[in-house]
Amino acid sequence: MKPILEIKKVSKKFRIRHEHQPYLSLRDSFSSIFTGNGKANTEEFWALKDISFDVYPGNSIGIIGRNGAGKSTLLKILSKITPPSEGKIICRGRVASLLEVGTGFHPELTGRENIFLNGSILGMKRKEIRKKFDEIIDFSGVEKFLDTPLKHYSSGMQLRLAFAVAAFLEPEILVIDEVLAVGDAEFQKKCLGKMDEVSKSGRTILFVSHNLGAVSALCNKGILLKKGMIEMKSEMNSVIDRYQSFFTNNTGEFHIDYSKEKNDQGFIRKVSIEDIFGNAVQLIQIAQPWQVRVCFTINLAAPHFIIAIGLANSSNYAFHTTWSPPQDILPGEYEAVFKESTIYYGTGKYRITVGLSSREQAFYTLEDCACIEFDNYADKNIFVRTSGLLLNQMGVEINKVKS
Repeated sequence: MKPILEIKKVSKKFRIRHEHQPYLSLRDSFSSIFTGNGKANTEEFWALKDISFDVYPGNSIGIIGRNGAGKSTLLKILSKITPPSEGKIICRGRVASLLEVGTGFHPELTGRENIFLNGSILGMKRKEIRKKFDEIIDFSGVEKFLDTPLKHYSSGMQLRLAFAVAAFLEPEILVIDEVLAVGDAEFQKKCLGKMDEVSKSGRTILFVSHNLGAVSALCNKGILLKKGMIEMKSEMNSVIDRYQSFFTNNTGEFHIDYSKEKNDQGFIRKVSIEDIFGNAVQLIQIAQPWQVRVCFTINLAAPHFIIAIGLANSSNYAFHTTWSPPQDILPGEYEAVFKESTIYYGTGKYRITVGLSSREQAFYTLEDCACIEFDNYADKNIFVRTSGLLLNQMGVEINKVKS
């Protein structure tokens, strides 16, 4: 059997412009034309490098990796939205893509007109589109607004219609990015169910998502991208295990390569998971106090400065965010210590994101920069329900009811 997709040594290069600080006077602006001081420098950046893999009919492939790993760039190349800088792709089927809300739709056309437009782009005849029309409308739930221009739709309504068109017009290859995160929980469930149905019908799915639970349930094969290159190709669960291993170490200290993550305003140098005495630890026992220490540098004065951390579970569900009181700080080296002693989390690994802001504008965000892991409580007499995120006790009264 021939692959439905062959990706051979695909690379993608971008040019990044680095402009100098703007001049303060008109005279300086004019003089820069003759001196050449106002020119911008360019730097080559390889978003993808030597990507090769084959996709067979009926495969459901999950593509995962940290932000900036090249996942979305790869899907745009596969969808022919942007060409590769090197390498080639052999495609033996029609490709339907759902990469961004509204992709492939025209805002001035109605929902009805956009369905036929999108179907034509996929190479379908009008008769084929009419055959699936009622199913598309029923699934999307936008029947009342069918003859309304798309520009008046909310992002959620656009997503519903776009997904329905992509799924029901039966392309051989369905390419979906993290866009499903826009929809509500009920619609996400419907979409995942439909994608599972599409996969079982023998068609091919390439799915990019940070929701590892959804990827694990839907995909049988996985690809892990790291810094634009393939780190691993294997069964989906094995790839997920490898990805999660990026967020663990044996010390509880996570040093940030801030030479690459640097920001003019400020940046983070280190994040460490600690016990209440300030010792870096790998595991925290449930119901024991713990803390997160963030070491960071501020280069420019930051009025109304706030540092925040967030916790997400393995399915990328962000369930806890906390932040510092606002304060004005000057350039220098700092550390912030977040202490927790009253909220108990279920066993498992949780990923940490840290953000810095000034005047309510975020200037630095570092996702998945550290991992905290909770283990079973030492006292085995205490019942621990590991399926929940939070284990805090609620007030309970048991009263005998008169018979």
